[in-house]
Formats: sequence, C-alpha cells, structure tokens
Amino acid sequence: MAVVSVSIPKYCRHNASGRAYVKIHGKRHYLGRHGTPESKERYARFVAELAASPVAQSAPLPAKSAAGLTIVELADAYYEYCKDYYRRKDGTPSDWLNPIHLTLHTHLCGPYGRTPAADFGPKKFKAIRQMLVDAGQSRVYVNKLMPIIRQCFKWGASEELVPSKVYHDLCTVGGLKKGRTTARETAPVLPVADVVVNATLPALPQVVADMVRFERLTGCRPGEACQVRLADIDRGGKVWEFRPGSHKTEHHGKERIIYIGPQAQAVIDPYLLRDATAYCFSPAESEAQRHEEMRARRQTKVQPSQRNRRKARPQRPPATCYTKHSYRRAISRGIVKANRQIAETAEAAGVKAQLLPDWHPNQLRHTRATEVRKQFGLEAAQIILGHAKADVTQVYAERDSARAVEIMEKIG
Repeated sequence: MAVVSVSIPKYCRHNASGRAYVKIHGKRHYLGRHGTPESKERYARFVAELAASPVAQSAPLPAKSAAGLTIVELADAYYEYCKDYYRRKDGTPSDWLNPIHLTLHTHLCGPYGRTPAADFGPKKFKAIRQMLVDAGQSRVYVNKLMPIIRQCFKWGASEELVPSKVYHDLCTVGGLKKGRTTARETAPVLPVADVVVNATLPALPQVVADMVRFERLTGCRPGEACQVRLADIDRGGKVWEFRPGSHKTEHHGKERIIYIGPQAQAVIDPYLLRDATAYCFSPAESEAQRHEEMRARRQTKVQPSQRNRRKARPQRPPATCYTKHSYRRAISRGIVKANRQIAETAEAAGVKAQLLPDWHPNQLRHTRATEVRKQFGLEAAQIILGHAKADVTQVYAERDSARAVEIMEKIG
C-alpha cells in the first residue's frame, strides 16, 4: 500500500567524488562508491525499504534522528499515513479520521507538541488523560481516544522514528475502570419502546419513517440502513439477503448479511423500482416529497416567479444517501415536531402533556436484539446482529428479567 506516491529513482547519480546517491524530496541518500557491488546492494535495500515503508522514506520529515523528532512532527507523519490507511472500499475517508485528528493535534500536540517524541512516557500520557477527565469527558470516551496516542507511537517505532521503548512503556498504562475513576459515566443504551417509535413516525418524512421501520424489523446498524440498494439485495428466497457495500467489521475480512423478512420487504418494496445502484432511501427524494406536501397545503395561489425556485447550481446539492449522522438528526427533528404537536393538543384539552423522550436509531437495534434473544435465544440474536462473539451481543440484548422472576417464584 503506497501512502505517498513516489517514483523510484534510477541508480545513476553520483557526485564529483564518485559517491552514488538517490534523491527523495530534496534529500540525498548516499549508497557508497558508484558502480561497486556494495553500492548496488545498498540501492536494492533502499528500494525495498521505500516500498515497505513509503512514509518514513518519502514524506518530507525533518532530517533529525529519532532522539530529536518532536511529537508534532511524529503526529503529522502518522496522520498522513492514517489518511490513506483508514479508507472505505469505495475510497472515501473513514469517520475514524475525525477522532484521530482531534486526539493527535489537539489533546496530544496541544500540551506536548514541542516535546521530543523520545521523551514522551506514561506520566505525560496520564496527564493528557486527566486533562480529558477534568474537561468533563466520559470514561468511555476517554478510553476510546487514548489508544490513538499509543497507536501513533507504535507506528513511529515500526518506522524507526521513535525508540520502541516509548511504545512499550505506554502499554503499561491501562484504561480507566468503572468505579475507580472520577470520570463521568454515561447512561447505557437501552431499547426504545415501540409505542414511542410509533408516536414519532407520523412526524417524520416518509423516507426517514421507512428507514426507521426497516431498521426496527431487521436489527441492522443505522449506517447499514442508509446503504440499502437493489444491487446489494439477493431476492432469490422467501427471506432476502442484504449485503451492505460497507460495514463496521469489513476490515476484519468478515461478511455482513442482513436478513430481510416479509414485513421489512413490504417496507422497501416501493423503493425498488429504480436503478439497481441507486440508494433506496434518498435525502433528495425526501426533500422533493416535503416540497410537494408544502405545495399541497398551500392555500394561496403560487406566484409564477415562485413556481420553480430551484437553484441551477446549488453550492450544496441534496445528497444521494443518508449518513448515520443525518439520519439521526432527521429523527431528532421529528421528535421535536411530535412533541410540539403533543403539547398543543394537551394545552387545548387542558391536560398535562406527556412528551416523547429523545431517542436515537441505535436504540432500534437494541430493541430488536432484546426481542430476538427473548424469543429465540442468545445465539439467534448473535446471528441477526452479525456479531462474531456472543459477549458483544450481551451488550445489545437486555436481559429478560421476567424469566428470572418466574424461576425464583417457583424455587426461591
């Protein structure tokens, strides 16, 4: 994998004294006496190392030893590597780049940017962690960001930019443990009741409402619900099989199959009469439907100049598919709209309004996991959710306490 595009120089350059060299980004790498077997051997070794580690050899890093490299220089080099490494199959950057950039260039380089990378150790590592805790970040969030710093130094050690001892010393620092830290604890993600979802659906755009129904019935991830295309669905059997183009564990070489039963098939059936490569749930289509509904509700006559106010070259045209973030924002707007209607109705009736709680699409996955586990067991929930290990499914499937109550009623 080439991180930086570099052309391999030919072995033909030498200076006035007859010393052979190759030149990369203005820096000369001397190989010995021109034409000698030793210089040719060094050239072959240099080319092999360049192909194996293009960043360390080709990126315009400062001409310093590992002892003189600063943390900001190491962070910049590692981030350049990450921009090529963390990509989806379609070539687009992964969302993981955002926390990497934040951690390296804000939390790490902010207090220690000019510090030599070789001088970074467990105490400085813990100091950064404490800064995050003091800033009010949760324990889970802190434990998510800190390994990025450790990984940066691991990469630096593999490229011989920093001593490997730095990385091994950082590995002695474990993550924050629940109940043994002052870091804020987050509330666990719980299933959302169907009554809450059903009350929200009328306030959502039709496309978003169908996404919610599809995710609720299949137990897929929000990002997977955004990717539904006819080209990725095998409709050969009674239960269809949807293989998303990109999913959470694809970099582990695992296949993800989402099983679509009859009820979920009925949800997406109206969206299948389109190009096979087009996304079923389209924000552009949802926006067009919203404009049509607004036009239908209009009571006054539309002026001729306002019949088509679409911009010829908009700076931000509607997207072809939702992202997990835009999907969640659409649901949040629907909840606000539904609560506004509930409050108006309650005020007119002179009663207290029972507002809907805020919920997000990940809770739909928890709801389906709990339901499947309760009826068919943990292994079935593991298959439906697409987890490699059952202990991961335990996080999603809430324990069914009704069974425990039934048992203890008989023997307790």
